Amino acid sequence: MARRTEFGCSHRSRTVTSLFLFLTVVLVAPGGAQKASKPSGPKYDLQTEAKIKGTIDDVKLPPKGSEKEIVHLLLKSGADTVDVYLCPKSFMDDMGMDFAKGDEISLTGSKVKQADADLILVREIVKGNNTFVMRDAKGAPVWN
Repeated sequence: MARRTEFGCSHRSRTVTSLFLFLTVVLVAPGGAQKASKPSGPKYDLQTEAKIKGTIDDVKLPPKGSEKEIVHLLLKSGADTVDVYLCPKSFMDDMGMDFAKGDEISLTGSKVKQADADLILVREIVKGNNTFVMRDAKGAPVWN
C-alpha cells in the first residue's frame, strides 16, 4: 500500500514523475541540438545588395514532391550569367508567380558565395507590372 505524504502524492508517483521528466529532458534535448546544428543555406547580406536587370536564360524547378526546395533562375545580364535563388516552389505557386525562359525581369538581391559559386538571393523581383517580395527589408525570408 502506497503511503501518502502531506501533499497528497505517494513516494512512488513522485518517483515516476521525476523519472518521466528526466527521460523527457534527456531524449528531447539532443533532438533540439541536432536541429540547431543543421546546416543552413547562404545568408542574405545587406552589404552586397544590388539591383540587376536581365533576361531569364533558364528556370530550375525542384523535382515533383520537393516543392519546399528553392527555385532558381539563370539570368543573362549583359555578358554575365548569374545564378538567382528565388524561394520555395510552394511559395512561388501560392503567390501566383510564373517565370519562363526569355522573360525580362529586374531584381534586388544579395550577391553571396556558396562553396565556390556566386549567386544572388532575391529580396524583390519585378516582371512586367508585377512585383514579388521574397524577403523583408533585412533579408529574412517572408515564406517562413
